[in-house]
Parts: sequence; C-alpha cells; structure tokens
Amino acid sequence: MMAADAERLEKSARLLVHERETERNTRGAMLGKIILGGQDGVVNVLGVLLGVGSATTDAGIVVIAGLATAVTESASMLAVAYTSARADEDYYRAQVEREMREMRDMPDLETEEVRHIYFRKGFRGDALDQVVRQITSDPDVWLQVMMREELGLKEISMGTARREAVVVGVSVAAGSIFPLLPFLLTLPRIGLLSLGGAMALAAAASVAALFGAGWVKSHLTTGSRWLSGLEMATAGGL
Repeated sequence: MMAADAERLEKSARLLVHERETERNTRGAMLGKIILGGQDGVVNVLGVLLGVGSATTDAGIVVIAGLATAVTESASMLAVAYTSARADEDYYRAQVEREMREMRDMPDLETEEVRHIYFRKGFRGDALDQVVRQITSDPDVWLQVMMREELGLKEISMGTARREAVVVGVSVAAGSIFPLLPFLLTLPRIGLLSLGGAMALAAAASVAALFGAGWVKSHLTTGSRWLSGLEMATAGGL
C-alpha cells in the first residue's frame, strides 16, 4: 500500500514538474514570437512608407503601400511561423522513430549513451548505476532523456504551433500601426500632417515602440530595462 502511494506521489510530482516546465517554455516562446512579429511589422512597414514617401507627394499612395505591406507581411509571417513549426514537428517525429528503433535494436549502446550523459553531469559509481537503471527501466522516460539530453530536442504540439503562428501574425499587424498612424494623418480629409512631418513622426514612433518592447521584455525576463530598450531600439532603428 505504501509503495503504491509512493509511486502515485512520484507520478504526480513528475506531472507537476512537466506542466510547470511546459508553461515556462510556452511563455518564453510566445514572448519571442511577439517580439519577432512586432519588430518585423515596425521595421518593414516603416521602410516601405519612408521609401514610397520619398518618391511621391501623394499621401494616398503612401498609405495604400503601407497598408498593403502590413497585410502581406502579417499573412506571410503567420504562414512562415506555422510551416516552420510543422517542419520542426516532422523532424522531431523522425528522430523519435529513430531513437525508438535504436533502443529496440541496440539497447546496450543506448544504455551506454545514457551512462555517458549522466557521467558528464557528475554522477559516479553507485549513483550513476542507479540513475541509468532507473531511466532505462521506463521506455518513455528513456526516450525523453535521449531526445532532450542527447539530441537537445523538445516536442512541439500543433496546437502550440498554431497559437504561435497567430501570435506572430497579430504582432506584425500591431507593430505596423506605429509607422502607419502618422501617415493616416496626412490624408486630404484629415490633413493634420505634411508628408515630411509624417515621415519624421513615423520614424520617431517606431523607435519609441521598439524601445517600449525592449523595456517590457526586460520586465518579463531579466536585465536592465533601459539597456534592453536601447538595444532593441538601436537594432530595429538601424
């Protein structure tokens, strides 16, 4: 009875650790996708707006070019994020099949690989023998160790891939707003800014948005907020 309770407790602890690790990985991945998409939207749309704005005095043409770029870039980045995640998933599955085949056909060699992995982590003697026996006694755990420790791969679910793709697409669209908004104020029915004024304001707003993104990133992670903001503003601004 006590052994069964201990086993259930151990399984519950493993599940909790896995859930927490998955949550942290998901948050980190989403933050990276938001920054990627937002910076892409700001920089690419600003580049088109400034380029077209330098070639024409027609504010309508500049705005249409910016809007077309924003829509196209959002759709393109969403598609790229999704297809790259699918490629990563296909590669992961192929490596899982290869590892399972090797565990079945060459168990001694795969066991030695586990031993080598944990030897490098500092395990010696009985402690090393025990951890190797424990891992290789459970095929699922053994497979996960080989995937993560030997190959450095983590499983990607398509649900997560779809969410990340949507986040990238939305982030691109959101980032595009900062350079676009000043040019909307140049349209004849509004007429609050000249084209030159809109170009200057769009550049300033875009750099400020990049700085803000870096500031938020450091707040959610670590490091100096000012340094992180300046780093992102400088990289995107250049």
